[in-house]
Amino acid sequence: MGVGQFSSEGPVAVWKICPLFTGIGYGMCCISLYIGTYYNVIIAWAFFYIFSSINTTVPWDSCDNKWNTLACRKMNDLNCTGHGGLTTVNGSCVQEEDVSATEWKSLTHYTNNSKMPSDEFFHKYMLGISDGIHELGALRIELASCLLLAWFIVYCALWKGIKSFGKLVYFTALFPYVILIILLIRAVTLPGYMDGIRFYLTPKWEKLYEVQVWADACIQIFFSLGVTWGGMVTLASYNKFRNNVYRDALLVGLGNCMTSFFAGFVIFGIIGFMAHELGVKVEEVAAQGAGLAFIAYPEAVSRMPISPLWSILFFLMLISLGFGTQFSTTETVVTILQDEFPSLRGKNRRWCLLGVCGFMYLGGLLMITEGGMYVLQLVDNHAATYSALILGCMEIGVMSWCYGVDKFLEDLKFMLGFYPYPRLFWKWAWKVVAPMIVAVILILTATKYSGNSYGEYDFPSWANAIGWLITFSSIMFIPLVAAVKICQEQGTIVERIKKLLQPSYEWGPAARIYRSRHGAGYVKQGQDVDGSNMTLATVGSVPNTNTLIQEARECAMEPLDEVYEEDEEIVSSDDADDGLNMKALRAGQEKKSVVSRTSSKKSNK
Repeated sequence: MGVGQFSSEGPVAVWKICPLFTGIGYGMCCISLYIGTYYNVIIAWAFFYIFSSINTTVPWDSCDNKWNTLACRKMNDLNCTGHGGLTTVNGSCVQEEDVSATEWKSLTHYTNNSKMPSDEFFHKYMLGISDGIHELGALRIELASCLLLAWFIVYCALWKGIKSFGKLVYFTALFPYVILIILLIRAVTLPGYMDGIRFYLTPKWEKLYEVQVWADACIQIFFSLGVTWGGMVTLASYNKFRNNVYRDALLVGLGNCMTSFFAGFVIFGIIGFMAHELGVKVEEVAAQGAGLAFIAYPEAVSRMPISPLWSILFFLMLISLGFGTQFSTTETVVTILQDEFPSLRGKNRRWCLLGVCGFMYLGGLLMITEGGMYVLQLVDNHAATYSALILGCMEIGVMSWCYGVDKFLEDLKFMLGFYPYPRLFWKWAWKVVAPMIVAVILILTATKYSGNSYGEYDFPSWANAIGWLITFSSIMFIPLVAAVKICQEQGTIVERIKKLLQPSYEWGPAARIYRSRHGAGYVKQGQDVDGSNMTLATVGSVPNTNTLIQEARECAMEPLDEVYEEDEEIVSSDDADDGLNMKALRAGQEKKSVVSRTSSKKSNK
């Protein structure tokens, strides 16, 4: 957040801080494309559940539907099994002596491999899941329509830019809390609630020795905050330069963790209720991922009075949470394209956004085929796990060691007026602790890799190979872009690399006023500065490079000066404190306003 606000640049342009690693920004864009593509598919699932819940009862309430198989069981046959009987598909309880040996053997088989109605609704009805990734099958038309609706909402939310998105975030951020409170009030009245809470709050210390637990926790933080695919950098680039980003970062981090902790009381309370209903332990009911949100929780909801209401509220909460992430992910891709191609700003933004949404929608269609669930799992495991960890490790390493954590802290002090407190904590956390933790988790996770699976299905080797191609498709930008940058430079290989490890001329506060107040310029890459081995040098202290630096600044800012002509008198105004991304929006709005007033005058004449 700090680097995005300081430079007012997006995830690619921000790497003027160390041009050799500009590929990290392109890797972030690639990850955002992957995540945005499959994340909206999950939102489409939630829409499907909402539409299916608009009825007197939820459709997964029984095993009497056309998609149900003989393995479907309502799981409320405790009295029957307690007396040595088995429940048939129509709910009848039979004893072994009441049926033939063949029928009893068949009933035993289906009972041992039984499925909940919510499980069959999810896999058989909504997904129509095939036998494996090798069998993609037909497109699920209902899901394609829900996916189109999801992307239409994303487009409408973002087509006016960050201002319309910023207003909508108030809803997507606050509405889930309202739903969570309503669901919590309902949950505490259910039998078995405390069993679920005890399971939720009781620590299992032995789990700390499992690498996968740490990897899942790391990925969860990366995913919820979007720290390795550019979302934070993108949104922070629109902040006012003097905004207290230190406070914002603390609030976002703590708010994210506290929200997850609070939501656990709702989810596990209802899971405890379901365990009570089934007469089993909570750990036998608890699931993760899609199994929790689309199977276990809907099954618990089906046992409540007015089940459609609780189902709709729950999935509305999922949708609002999902859109909060989806908006920022899509905006990241659009911002990167606009940074690379400035002509896409202004009126052309809506066409850029339409192209991005359309492209990601077409990619998502592959994940709503009959074998689409396997494709989604493959992309999720590789696009948002290994590559996210690698980019995270590279990002923090470059910022701390190549650019220098001390210089970055000085930049933050100039922007905020104070050092992030406590300074030593942040210095060593960024420099040593964070890179080491991420690197260790990455290495141990990779060494324990045993292929992808979904349920009892193991992915074939060729599918796992495609998964690794997905991982390296975002990582490969780092060496490729570095190679291109090196080839474009002059001098020996060592000299070229040294130049590219130093910030470019354009790095620093984007607004001309703050660049001058910063009082420092970045000298020509690779040029020695007497008396200092730092890239950052005070202009006045290096008279031989003074003219060179001033010319470089003017060249870098000339395109911006044409759009953002401003007097020193407006330094105190809000507009002068905006980042360049926000100024672009303001400029477009002002131009539109001028055209509107001109047209009005002509019509009056």
